Amino acid sequence: MEEINWSDFEKVELRVGTIIAAFEFPEARRPAYKLRVDFGEFGIKMSSAQITRHYKLDELVGRQIVGVINFPKKQIGKFMSEFLVTGFADENGDIVLTAVEQKVPNGSKLI
Repeated sequence: MEEINWSDFEKVELRVGTIIAAFEFPEARRPAYKLRVDFGEFGIKMSSAQITRHYKLDELVGRQIVGVINFPKKQIGKFMSEFLVTGFADENGDIVLTAVEQKVPNGSKLI
């Protein structure tokens, strides 16, 4: 594992946002959803997430998640991802979303 210094960590904009909409993403190579997330002062951003094993679409709206919002946009097929959804792989490699324990303002930075 490569060590980083504090200034490297400070460059990563890990922010909290609330999922305001979730959609099927049938064009994705691996099962995924499209998410629309409100990051407060940073705006509403779209991304995709391979989280179909642990989450149903109707469970996602209103959930706060953590995303990296300062990566460049990434083209995923015909879809443009505007941030990186963060999570952890379970014992089967399926993604569990990074979330906050209590509600915090959208756009709050991980510190």
